[in-house]
Amino acid sequence: MSMLLNSFILESAGSGISATGGTKTTSGLYTIHTFTSSGTFTVTTGGDVDYLCVAGGGGGGGNINDSGGGGGAGGLLSDTDYAVTAQSYTVTIGAGGGDTANGSDSVFGSFTATGGGKGGFYTTNGGTGGSGGGGSYNSDGGAGNAGSFTPVEGYAGGDGVVGGAYGAGGGGGASEVGSDGTTVVAGGGGDGISSSINGTATYYGGGGGGGAQATASVVADGGAGGGGNGNTTTVDATNGTANTGGGGGGGGTSGTTGGSGVVIIRYLT
Repeated sequence: MSMLLNSFILESAGSGISATGGTKTTSGLYTIHTFTSSGTFTVTTGGDVDYLCVAGGGGGGGNINDSGGGGGAGGLLSDTDYAVTAQSYTVTIGAGGGDTANGSDSVFGSFTATGGGKGGFYTTNGGTGGSGGGGSYNSDGGAGNAGSFTPVEGYAGGDGVVGGAYGAGGGGGASEVGSDGTTVVAGGGGDGISSSINGTATYYGGGGGGGAQATASVVADGGAGGGGNGNTTTVDATNGTANTGGGGGGGGTSGTTGGSGVVIIRYLT
C-alpha cells in the first residue's frame, strides 16, 4: 500500500516542464498543447512528454465513372516519455490532399509523419504514403508506411476490380489495410488508432472509403479516424475530417479532400 501511495505522490508532483505553443489546456494530471496549425513548441524547462503527430490524409480519387479509390490516411507517429530540452521545436501541420493528391507531411521537431497517399482514378493505382490510397477499378492500392518507422505509420490501400459495380479500393488506415473493392460494392477505409492524449478517447488516421458505380447502392464507409465515405451513383463522397488525418472518400467526377493533420503534446502538470 505504501509503495502505491508513494508512486501516486511522485506522479502528482508533476514533470516540472515549462513550455508554450499551440492551444494549451489541462486534463486531469496533464497539460496538453494542441496544434491544428503550424507553429513552435517552445520549451524553457525540459522533461519527458508524450506526443502524437498525424499527417494530412490523401484526397479521394475523382473518376468520370464514379469508382475512384479512397484516400490513404495521413501517417501517424506517437511516443511516450520522449525527452525534450530547453529549445524551440518546429511544428508543421500537414494539409489534406486535394482532388487526387497526396496529403502533406506533419512535423514535430525531428519527427516527420508522411502524408497519406492519393486515391486512384480512372484505372490508376493508389498513391504511396503514410497510409496508401485505394486503387481505382482494375488497379492496385498504394503502399503504406512510406517513412519506414517502427511501429508503422500506416497500411496499404485496397485494390479495385472490374465488373458489376466496378468497386474501387478503400484507403489504408493507421491500424489496418483498406478493403478491396468487389463487383458489388467498393472497399471500406482502414480504421485508424484511438488515442486519449487530449483527455478524450479519439480516433485518428482513418482511410477513405472507395467509390463505386453502376449497380452499387451501399456506401463504402471511411475508417474510424476521420475517413470520408465513398461515392455511389446516388450518394456523394465526403471529405476526410479536419485535424484527424482522415483520407477523403473516393468517387464522383471531382474527388474529395483529405483531412488535415494534428500534433498533440502532453506532460504531467
